[in-house]
Amino acid sequence: MNFDEYQKKARKTAVYNNAGKNYIYPTLGLVGESGEVAEIVKRVVRDPKGKIDNIKKKEIEKELGDVLWYISQLAAELGLSLDKIAQNNIKKLADRKTRGVLHGKGNNR
Repeated sequence: MNFDEYQKKARKTAVYNNAGKNYIYPTLGLVGESGEVAEIVKRVVRDPKGKIDNIKKKEIEKELGDVLWYISQLAAELGLSLDKIAQNNIKKLADRKTRGVLHGKGNNR
């Protein structure tokens, strides 16, 4: 499955107020789900001293799926293609690597 296929299938499950005209809902959902990923990792660092077992991997995988869903919905709300977003991001990163600026400050380096 490619990103655009995922986006089309995920869009069929977009049941929220004013879907199609509401970029705020998926933005807030993205922040919330990203926070859930961070919480799991925080607990791993605190409790088993950074050792991620298969149970924690599955928990993170599940939450990353939710992150992907919200990214997909936000992109759809803005009329953006996930495939194009992914392609453009790889081009940007490859360009930064070529120029030796993967590390650094600012979005436009």
